[in-house]
Formats: sequence, structure tokens, C-alpha cells
Amino acid sequence: MWELLLPLFGFLIVIVASMTGVGGGIIFVPLLTLAYGFSPAHAVGTSLMVIIFGGLSATVGFTIQKRVYFKTGVLLALATVPGSVVGAFLTTILQGAVLGLVFGVFLVVVAVRMVAANSIFRGRKLQQDNVKAVRCESDLFLNWKRLAAGTGLAFFGGLVSGLLGVGGGILLVPIMALVLLMPMHAVVATSMFAMIFTSLSGVTQHWTLGNVNLEYGLLLALGALAGAQVGAWLCKRVSAEKLRLIFGVLVLVVSVQMIVKYI
Repeated sequence: MWELLLPLFGFLIVIVASMTGVGGGIIFVPLLTLAYGFSPAHAVGTSLMVIIFGGLSATVGFTIQKRVYFKTGVLLALATVPGSVVGAFLTTILQGAVLGLVFGVFLVVVAVRMVAANSIFRGRKLQQDNVKAVRCESDLFLNWKRLAAGTGLAFFGGLVSGLLGVGGGILLVPIMALVLLMPMHAVVATSMFAMIFTSLSGVTQHWTLGNVNLEYGLLLALGALAGAQVGAWLCKRVSAEKLRLIFGVLVLVVSVQMIVKYI
């Protein structure tokens, strides 16, 4: 009976996810564990499957808006792939309660960081340091040191993706905004594109481990396909600061629920 609500959940969750560039795993994993009784590992694997569909749909919408940095997205995705494989393997070693607590505590840190970093994302810090934010993708390739640093950090985005089922965007977004100095709306669009590759590599590993529930994943993906289009459309109508605030509050609520469950 409750399975009939999955397309609706997928639709609503991916609207918010595609507006913030985080894929939706931060909500899918708690939803599947708390409401549907999934083990953390199975919730992670199923979440990654849904993120692939959401990422594909969102990329179509953002491409129409000409906001996706495709070369940068592919470069970061290649760096995340080995990390996602390692993360997926670690889910077979860590106990369910440990993984749940790790996920909850991690989300608290992310929520606080995103809300506290508003002044940096608005460019005040960049102006003080006389560092120029990029205006187009070609600007990124003029500073290879900065690009190399962002690519190296992307490995950990993949690790988090495979371990926690969050698509990698939860780290890729700060990396692109704070390290690569990309415009926030381009960050969101490129993150959704890169997560297609990250999630694909992670879900392949989880599939071999038997951690993907195909039925639940397809039901969520059905709603995610439509939700991503709505989210991409709304993203360009909401300021970056408001998007981060919404994201931070939402993540904080979810993280508290996860910690309470596994304490």
C-alpha cells in the first residue's frame, strides 16, 4: 500500500535535490530506512539507482538553460568513480548502525557548513582575497593548479557517494563553488550531470552485492524523472543564498532523525 506513494516521494524529493545539486540521496536513504525498513546498505544502493534517473532528467533541463559545464563535469566524474567503488565496498564491512550514525553525523556537518558559508558563496570572501570567480567554463582551464585541487578532492565525493548513497553532489557542490569558484547555478547543473557517472559506478558495485531493490527504485525513479524537470525550472528563479538555506535546514532535520534512530 505505502509503495504507491513512492513516485510522489521521488517527485518531491528530486525537485529539491535538482535545485541544490545534491541528487536526493540525503533524503532517499533516510526515507527508505525509516519509513520502509531498508537496511542502510540496501537504502544506499537503491538511492544511487534513483539518482541516475534524476541526474539524467535534470541534465536535460539544465542543458536547455546552457548551465552545464560538461568538460568539468566529466573530469570530476572520472575522479569520483574509484572513490565510489571503494565506498560501496566499505558498506559490506561497516555494521548497519555504524553506517547510519556516520550518515547522520556527516549530514550535520554538511548542513552547518552550507549555511555558514553563505558569505563565501556570495563572493564577499572572493572579493576580499582578490580572487576572481570564473565566468565561463574556459576560465577554469586557465588555472590548472585550482583544477587539479578540485579534481583530487572529487575522489572523496565519490567515496561519500558509494558509502552513503548521496550521489557525490553533497561534496561536489562545495568543491565547485569554493575551490573551482564556479557560479552557483552552474555548480548545481554540473553537479547533477557529474552524479550520473558517479552513481552509475556506485550502483554497479551495489548491484553485485545485492543491495539494490529494483521495484522500489523504479517507483521512485518514475517520480524523479518529472521532479528533476520541475527542479531545474525552479532553480533559475531562486537565489543561490535561498537555495543553500533551504538545503541546510532540510539536511539538518534529516540528520537528527538518522542519529536518533541509531543511537
